[in-house]
Amino acid sequence: MSTRRINVFISHAWSYSGHYESLSGWIFDENWRSGQASLDFRDFSVPKDDPIHDAKNDSELRDALYRQIGLSHVIVIPTGMYANYSKWIQKEIDGSKNYGKPILAVNPWGSIRRSSVVAAAANKTVGWNKKSVVSGIWDLYNNV
Repeated sequence: MSTRRINVFISHAWSYSGHYESLSGWIFDENWRSGQASLDFRDFSVPKDDPIHDAKNDSELRDALYRQIGLSHVIVIPTGMYANYSKWIQKEIDGSKNYGKPILAVNPWGSIRRSSVVAAAANKTVGWNKKSVVSGIWDLYNNV
């Protein structure tokens, strides 16, 4: 039996932190397996209390986000419409592309409208279900 360590960055706009909390719980608070492999998901997201939130300018913010994204294997972004208006999420998408990190778009439960920005950037899109999210991360990790 082998263990696969997978570094995951979950995008978040703090006014919609409920999506982040749900995704984080699904991914990091359970033990996951795929066949004989044990999946060890590590959280490389930016915590709410991290000093990055006090970045003095957009350049500092971008650099701090890029550091975390560069260490990650897969980037997870909810497709809520707020993503169209978030400079954070656009920087996360840009960082993902810059480092060649795959993006998993997750359609929030009950959302009728979805962010075209996230949809266009995504390598894969899944529904609002923990097994779909974890399977999507695993698929993207294996195809990097």
